[in-house]
This record gives sequence, structure tokens and C-alpha cells, in this order.
Amino acid sequence: MIAITAKTLFTAQEKVEQPMVLIDEGRISLISSRSAKDIPSGVRVLEFPEYILAPSYIEIHIHGGAGYDVMQADMSGMETLERFLAGHGVGSYLPTTVTAPMDVTLSALDRLATAIEKAADRNGSHGGRAQPLGIHLEGPFLSHVRRGVHPAGDLLTPSIAVFDRLWQAARGKIALMTIAPELGGAPEVIAEAARRGICVSLGHSDADMATTRVAVRAGARHATHTFNAMRPLHHRDPGILGEVLTNPHLTADIIADGIHVDPVLVKLFVKANGFDDSVIITDAISATGMGDGRYRLGPIEVEVKDGKCLLNGTIAGSVLTMDAAVRNVMEFAGCDLAKAVKLATANPARVMRWKDRGVIEVGARADLVVLDVNGKVVQTIIGGEVNPSGATHGR
Repeated sequence: MIAITAKTLFTAQEKVEQPMVLIDEGRISLISSRSAKDIPSGVRVLEFPEYILAPSYIEIHIHGGAGYDVMQADMSGMETLERFLAGHGVGSYLPTTVTAPMDVTLSALDRLATAIEKAADRNGSHGGRAQPLGIHLEGPFLSHVRRGVHPAGDLLTPSIAVFDRLWQAARGKIALMTIAPELGGAPEVIAEAARRGICVSLGHSDADMATTRVAVRAGARHATHTFNAMRPLHHRDPGILGEVLTNPHLTADIIADGIHVDPVLVKLFVKANGFDDSVIITDAISATGMGDGRYRLGPIEVEVKDGKCLLNGTIAGSVLTMDAAVRNVMEFAGCDLAKAVKLATANPARVMRWKDRGVIEVGARADLVVLDVNGKVVQTIIGGEVNPSGATHGR
């Protein structure tokens, strides 16, 4: 059993001053204020008297980092990626594909499914590594007009048959799927994916508002990197963005790096969607945590210079980390740390319908991050295990 104390605790709904959290077998067994309950004797104590305790971050859109691409055939770099993520406060993530030839995608889905299964079978020992919980399938059902850097020759028209091939290759591990709703066959695939428990997200789309509404009725309930790879908002033709920013049944995410979207529009996004329905993502690629140079994004080679990832002048992912995204939201939206943290914790957990993640409450997994007042990560605790690369304050 472990007892953790801190200056402040952020739950999804409130702040607790001078908290104590007890962890037993990787789960939270008690939450109290220090004044209300003494620390039990004989337990390991981690003390963070000047810091904030929050749920660890959740990444629902990430292609790689620390030099590793999640679609590459050699999986040896995955552990390095997961330790890198933990070092930036991430406890859970969805490895995200990019459009590629079908055989490449199927092989990648099989490998990622194996990695997810192995992570689930670690018998509670996570070794300070972020845990993959499912796959985010980004492509091949995307718009040619709004494909970004996704290879045009590998985009496909949605069909139940193709979707089922992808689903079978992933052994049911697809948790999130981005799709352009205007494509022929999209409503049928959206309905089937939703029936199988996938969170269907609208993105890489040139859809008008009416078509977007059809997709929502079919079962879509989220939107991928709002503003990017979407038909621009027009005051007489609101299109997909008009629906994303006004439909209370849609949640949405945004890349808060100040490069993909101007900081003013990050503020507008949060104001329109509210702090309950907004999610931040990184869309990070293998170059994250590395220097300038050429890096992989699935089958694509991307040039990274001065923090920008480009392919022939088009933005191709980011080198953003989730802790930096939280700090950016504080700056861009003019909010406090508690609200910014919610966009990386409780909100993505609710989007994915993970009831025991992204929150600090009794019975939830002990996935926690220790922060300073500016949002800098001091320590990450995953499944009750301390990230060995962090600075531990204990006795």
C-alpha cells in the first residue's frame, strides 16, 4: 500500500487541499484530507508538499515519439515511447495509424493489438510506462480534398467489408476511428462501428452541415483535430465546423501547439465547446522529443525544422507533448491549471467511456501525475507504480 500526500488534489469536480490518497494493488482505495485522517502506519509514503496531484494524462491521438513510429515493423522502440510519454505525464494512450497501403495497415493493426494485449497482461506491473488501451484508426476513410499528408492513393471508400478487415486485423482493439462523413458508404460504416463500441470521430472532411448531421444521427460523437483538415467555417455555409462547434452531442479535440491552430482559435474552441466537451491532443509523431531532421509518419517521411513537421509545405503531425499542451491551453484560453488539466484527463476518458481513468476517485486506477503550479511534470504514477525517471519525494 502507498500513501501520497500533496498540497492540492484536482479531481474532475473539485480541489482538495492537503490531500492524502491511499493506493492498494494499483487502485485508489481512499481519498481524504490530511486533517480528517492520519496516514496509516506501515505504508510507503510519497510526499509532495509543494505540488499538485492530478489524474495522469490521456493521449487519444499520437503517432509516435522518442524516435519511434507506432506503425513501424520493429516494435522494440515501443517501450522507449511509453517511458517517454510517462515522463510527460501520460498514463494511457491510443497509438494512432496513418493511411497506408492496406497490407501495411493490416500488419500494423495486428502488431498494435499484440502490444495492447501484452500491456494488459503485465499482471499490474507497468514499470512506469504509459499503457496502450486501444487503437485510433486515422484513415483510410478520409476525404481526398482534406486528406492533409495522408497518401491519396491509399484512401478508400468506406464499406462494411473493408472496415471488417481492419477490425479483424486489430482483433477488436480499434477504440477510435476518424472518418469523413461525406464519403459514400460512410453512414453505414459509422453505424456499424458505433454498434461495435468504437468512438466514431469526424475529421479530414469537406462535409457540409447537413451531411455532418446525418453522421451524428448514425452514431458519430466526436471530432478529430478541429479546424485542421476540415472545410473552413463560412458565415453562410457553416459546414462541418458549424456542427462541431454547436452540437451538444458532439465532443471534439484540438491540437494546442500554437502551430496547427492560432491561439485565438484555441480560445474560441474552448469557449464554444466548453470545458466539459473539449479535449486536447498532440498528434505527435516520431520526431517528438528529438531534434530537427527527417522522421517517419507511417509510410511518409516528414521534415522537422524549428518545431514544425512538414511534407511539401503541409503540416504533418506535431512534436507537441501533452504537458506542454496543458500549459498552452492555460495561456491560450486564459484558464487555470485545473481547467486545462480536465481537457487532458476527465474529458478524453469520458469520450472513450473509460470510467476508471482520467479521474481520482475510490476504485479508479492509480494513474496520477504530480505537477507544479505552472503545469510542469514532477512525477508520474501509473497503476500505483512510480515512473523511475521522475523525481520521487518519499520516505
